[in-house]
This record gives sequence, C-alpha cells and structure tokens, in this order.
Amino acid sequence: MRIEVLYFDGCPGHERLMPRLGELLASAGVEDPVELVRVESLHDAEQHRFLGSPTLRIDGVDVDPAASERTDYGLKCRLYRTEGTQQPLPSDEWVLAAIERARPAGRAER
Repeated sequence: MRIEVLYFDGCPGHERLMPRLGELLASAGVEDPVELVRVESLHDAEQHRFLGSPTLRIDGVDVDPAASERTDYGLKCRLYRTEGTQQPLPSDEWVLAAIERARPAGRAER
C-alpha cells in the first residue's frame, strides 16, 4: 500500500496529521511506510494535483471523497469539509475507508 502525505512548509497541518495517521494505520494493521512529499511551488502543486496541506493519498487516491471533483490546486492550508464543518485534517472514517479500499482482496485487517 502506498501512503503519501503531501505538504508545504507554510502550513503545519501535516505535523498534526502524522501522529493520528500512525495510530489509524496501526489500528488497521498497516505497516507500510508513509512517504512525505514536499510541495515547493505552484508548478509542483499543479503537477501533484495538490489541494492544500496536508493532502493524504492512499494508493494515489485522495482520502477525501470529493477531491476528484476539485481543481483548486495551490500552496495553501487545506480544509476538509465534513458534516457541515471544516477541519484541518481528514476524518478518521475517510482514512480508514481509504485503507480498506486499498487492501488486496482477501487480506483482512489484523
């Protein structure tokens, strides 16, 4: 499973995400490493389809179900819209659902 956290230095959101992501991965029995991807320019943001910091992708797919409909790439702090609120981190439910979608068939959580 490929796990990527895309970020830029102007926003501390990825620093808050990393410990929580570690807990969620451990609870799901995932031991794959997390790759930190630093986005340094608007060109990089467009090339990476970077919707803001932090962006979490599992097997290349953003954990935010609505991300595929967006094209507002740029160097900014990201807000995740969940249940009528905006949060600086993706919901645990989105992360766990993305992990389950990425699991090979027949491989259950430990």
